[in-house]
This record gives sequence, structure tokens and C-alpha cells, in this order.
Amino acid sequence: MSEQHDREHPVHRRGGADSRVKWVFFGFLALAAFFLFTEHRAHLLGILPWLFLLACPLMHIFMHGGHGGHGGHNQGDTQNKTEGDEK
Repeated sequence: MSEQHDREHPVHRRGGADSRVKWVFFGFLALAAFFLFTEHRAHLLGILPWLFLLACPLMHIFMHGGHGGHGGHNQGDTQNKTEGDEK
């Protein structure tokens, strides 16, 4: 009876092994991330001020597209005032 029961309902023993493999994999990833950060921290933090300086001209170039560039802020207001003064 026991053999027939085992054939009908096979035991999934692999679930525990998959869980252990996942934990080992995530542990390896955590160690790799830690060592990458600690070994390359000087390089990453050394370039950070230059990235801020590079961000300034890039933001200036790409963020002026919405309002027409330099000198176009009050042109419509001055024309309306001069037309209103002439009437």
C-alpha cells in the first residue's frame, strides 16, 4: 500500500533545494555588491563633483526648450501694452 501511495502522490523534495540555492545566490549578490562598492568608492565619489558640473549645461540646453529660449519671455506683454497705450 505504501508503494502505491508514493506513485500516486510523488513527494517534491526539490522545493527545499531550490530555496537554498536562491539564498546562496542572493548572498553571493550581496557580497559582490558590497565588495564592488567598497573597492570602487573612491572612483565613484571622486567623479561626483564633475557630474554635477556636467549636469548644469545639460539642464540648461534641454530645459530651455519649453519657453522659447532666451529673450522670449515678455515680448507678448510689451506689444499688448503699447497697443493699449495707443488707443
